[in-house]
Amino acid sequence: MEKQNAIKVFNSKKIRTIWNEDKEKWYFSIIDVIAVLTESVDANAYWRKLKQRLKEEGNETVTNCHGLKMIAPDGKMRLTDVADTEQLFRLIQSVPSPKAEPFKMWLAKVGRERIDEIEDPEIGIDRIMDTYLRKGYSKEWVNQRLKSIEVRKDLTDEWDKCRVKKGQEYAILTDEITKAWAGVTTKQYKKLKDLKKENLRDHMTNLELVLNMLAEATTTEISKKKEPKTFEENKAIAKQGGTIAGNTRKEIEAKTGEKIVTGKNAKRLKNNENKELK
Repeated sequence: MEKQNAIKVFNSKKIRTIWNEDKEKWYFSIIDVIAVLTESVDANAYWRKLKQRLKEEGNETVTNCHGLKMIAPDGKMRLTDVADTEQLFRLIQSVPSPKAEPFKMWLAKVGRERIDEIEDPEIGIDRIMDTYLRKGYSKEWVNQRLKSIEVRKDLTDEWDKCRVKKGQEYAILTDEITKAWAGVTTKQYKKLKDLKKENLRDHMTNLELVLNMLAEATTTEISKKKEPKTFEENKAIAKQGGTIAGNTRKEIEAKTGEKIVTGKNAKRLKNNENKELK
């Protein structure tokens, strides 16, 4: 059962979600929804009381809700009560809130958008582009970022074929690639750009993205040729792919006299200064 984690936004409030490919359903964090609807200081306590009351009333919706692991505020994967769209519609009836109706409309829109994307993947690509443009990125940068997503997907598909485990092993191999091409670990890179949980690639300049793509694409091609059987072999290949891009970085820096890996990030740039991310 394949799941895809995502963050959805309702009125600037983040709601953790998981897409289940088998059932073709979104599952939403109930705690996040409660927080949005009630603006409660302690959404967990509100949900515990509501769940107990609904159970006592014999509410089947609560009985059918189950838990899935989602990223918690501390960055760790923790078991979280979730509900699909239909279950949420029913739960919302039990939460007095002026936001109930707008939230229902938002739920319906989220579900419809995902089905549309499955039927026509180009819709999803257009939606991603629109999101980045609204954040103030240039069209040139967005095109590069979309290409980087494709390159990354090719790499993770190759890792899946080589039975690399998602999560920690993915992170270790990514770190090997980053160290080899950028000269810093992923953690150091994010610290340099003053990032915490943000996506590092969303804060790379165009040239940083190009070199990162070169590193990942090269790693993919080497892996296809060598067909690694162990994690250590995958690790060695990741370093090889990153090193090739790292050598290119050093050559460019030698010619231009400027560092490519810098502290520039999207947060520090005003919308009218995004030419620096081209």
